[in-house]
Amino acid sequence: MNRFTHWLLALTLLSSSGLQAAEAARCELVRLPDVGWTDITMTTAVARLVLGEIGYRTQIKRMSLPETYLALAEGRMDVFLGNWMPAQSDLVQPHLDSGRIEKLQTNLPTVRYTLAVLAPGYEAGLRDFADIHRFKEQLGSQIFGIEPGNEGNQMIKGMIRDNTFGLGGFKLVESSENGMLNHVERAQRLGKWAVFLGWEPHPMNERLRMNYLAGGDDYFGPDYGAAQVNTVARGGFSGECPNLARLFRNMTFTIAAENQLMSAVLEGNTNRRRVAKAWIEDNPQTIATWLEGVTHRSGTPISGIFGLSPGQTR
Repeated sequence: MNRFTHWLLALTLLSSSGLQAAEAARCELVRLPDVGWTDITMTTAVARLVLGEIGYRTQIKRMSLPETYLALAEGRMDVFLGNWMPAQSDLVQPHLDSGRIEKLQTNLPTVRYTLAVLAPGYEAGLRDFADIHRFKEQLGSQIFGIEPGNEGNQMIKGMIRDNTFGLGGFKLVESSENGMLNHVERAQRLGKWAVFLGWEPHPMNERLRMNYLAGGDDYFGPDYGAAQVNTVARGGFSGECPNLARLFRNMTFTIAAENQLMSAVLEGNTNRRRVAKAWIEDNPQTIATWLEGVTHRSGTPISGIFGLSPGQTR
């Protein structure tokens, strides 16, 4: 019996008192959208394993960001772990205001998301959004984004369309996260310049010689795009599925944890489930904290993991 199986067998302990009523049948299947970003893919993979071991079935579907919020608002998806704010305000705020989407928790309180530049450009004076147009030739009139429909891409397109910061002659190169990183890493190897969407947590902050640009406060928020990541759900989710809502409200991450999860995938181990499983094995106290006040789907109390009671330390 391996270590993972051992603690999973110890995860639930039957008790004759204090049982919660089982949730609505609809709650038994938790539908989780995945927009393809490595950080959200990995936090979703971790959540999926935990959910499975406390009696829930899960379904993950790859979707664009606009599709994700529409699906949540229409009740076709249940929970999304990747609501970056304020960058995604235009996509999600109308649904939050109407109650068709609800915020459950801020799962990562301090992150960053804005435009960045490779070191040669920064060292030459490209340090602000307003500087980009002055180096049009060195940049090849290009700004590198990620997948089509992403809110960051939409903001850059708006700047180009409206000639904000003098960007009227630029082109946004849309790609996947990996596609964008491949472009930028190749530029770095060749000693060339590149302006691109950057964020942390992400291993790019260690792999690239990069700096974040000032001056984008009206688009990405102040302090170089300082942001937070929220867990959001379809409207009415917490009332219908209180046990699940408790779990997702308990489920928070750290930059160090997410960097560890992402690095293991990006540096060669593409088996996301194996990476998530190993991280869970190495972080029993974190998982115990997530399970405080949470029961098995059937209403059975959860005693702890790895021989620990929730909140207990070794």
